[in-house]
Amino acid sequence: MVGQHIRALEDWLGGRLLNRTTRRQSLTELGRLVHARCRDILRGLDDVEALGASASGDIAGQLRVMTPVSFGAHALAPVLKDYLRDHPKVEIDLVVSDARRDMVEEGIDVVVRVGELADSTMKARALAPYRSILCAAPSYLEKHGHPVTPEELASHSCLGFANPVAARRWRLVGADGERVVPVSLTLAVNNGEALRMAALSGLGIIMQPEVLVAQDLRTGGLVPVLEDYASDVRPTHVLLHPDRHPTPKVRTFVDFLTARFGRRLAGEN
Repeated sequence: MVGQHIRALEDWLGGRLLNRTTRRQSLTELGRLVHARCRDILRGLDDVEALGASASGDIAGQLRVMTPVSFGAHALAPVLKDYLRDHPKVEIDLVVSDARRDMVEEGIDVVVRVGELADSTMKARALAPYRSILCAAPSYLEKHGHPVTPEELASHSCLGFANPVAARRWRLVGADGERVVPVSLTLAVNNGEALRMAALSGLGIIMQPEVLVAQDLRTGGLVPVLEDYASDVRPTHVLLHPDRHPTPKVRTFVDFLTARFGRRLAGEN
């Protein structure tokens, strides 16, 4: 059925939209141009909808939000009830992913992004910096001792992301300046939650986002290591479409995010 619609569109336009082979399909030059114009049309329709919503003042409808996994699961999800309590006509579709995705392609209304902004065209509002914490389970530290200097991490069991370069060199900043220290990973994983669980079991030291381990630090399941050194502090922003007038649901949700996470990202309930 999709193929029939595409062929009908090609007949109407008088040219091919897709290059077709037995194994794959790709857009022709005409296809790319038509796709871009259709996206413009859809954005225009969104703007018309936004004007109507703004005129009525009605805060309602589906709101599609994308965040990094740790922020979405451990910081945002626990407090969404407060926003939805005040705006019961809004339905939130929360997408948690550490992959960089196109807001228009994915139909995303609001994005929370950690790290330096590569795209300066987006509308951005700053949140509190996103920082990581060095920590380990008390059982591990009782057995292996507390490292006193960053260089001592080289002799400890460290747990980190499965990145062949960055994961094996941890960047720490203290009163004596920046240190980039080599570490030996006993366990390399591609997921922060798995690293957290491994650390809780007493396997080793992790350097993970504060929002991911905040509850464990409060309950004592994990304890800080090298507290005089900050690690991996990154800027955090809320991003909006640069060419869309924000609807009341988008505007109120961004205000909610900045009120909740404008100072600290961890420790919110």
